[in-house]
Amino acid sequence: MSWDNDINLKNAAEIAIMREAGRVNAEVLAVVRALLQPGVTTADLNAAAEETLRKHGAYSPFKNYGRPPFPASICVSINEQLVHGIPGSRKLQDGDIVSVDSGTVLEGFVGDSAFTAGVGDISPTAKRLIEVTEQALYVGIALMRVGNKTGDISAAIQQYVESQGYHVVREYTGHGVGRNMHEGPQVPNYGSPGTGVLLRPGMTIALEPMVLIGTHRTRVLSNHWTVVSADGSLTAHQEHSVAVTDGDPLILTAP
Repeated sequence: MSWDNDINLKNAAEIAIMREAGRVNAEVLAVVRALLQPGVTTADLNAAAEETLRKHGAYSPFKNYGRPPFPASICVSINEQLVHGIPGSRKLQDGDIVSVDSGTVLEGFVGDSAFTAGVGDISPTAKRLIEVTEQALYVGIALMRVGNKTGDISAAIQQYVESQGYHVVREYTGHGVGRNMHEGPQVPNYGSPGTGVLLRPGMTIALEPMVLIGTHRTRVLSNHWTVVSADGSLTAHQEHSVAVTDGDPLILTAP
């Protein structure tokens, strides 16, 4: 899927609203992160996220999205689950790593971000995977400047991740974000420098490196949503919504 024909440049007032949506989204993720303890269910995490959204008069664009409709307000993906995990009765265990993806709609604009974190004591392998994935996000953000192209971002993320011995997903990508959760341009986590869409002030993009230890290949579970690594190896996911400005990139979903 490509959204490159649906690029909507935002003015200063719209970016300010997106920054507020991003702040709320950051608070949702902070609330959920604080609950990552053994014995907590993924449904508990979703309930806490929904309570935080209601407090701010906001709602999630994830809920009832797609076919079949996604049934929750956040995605909670554990260990080999890369993205789109559905909250439910599963309990977190010591040593798990958990990826939480959250979206917030406030005053008609979307904030979209994600993190991966450990539960209790995690292995050195899991810790390094999380660190590399987070650094890959900031490698991409650094290139979100006027005059660069989306392929420059994609190539930099891929080069960094693969230099660390890991793999980037092929089927799922970063994307523009604004009044809709998915807008143009599409920004894969792999690519070639100098290709893709030219970055302009007012573009707002959700960058989201998705990193796998054993393979770039994935499969989708029978619930039609949850994406897992094809070989069952650990995965991680980091995301921020970022605005291209006349100067430095502006992270809209920072706390």
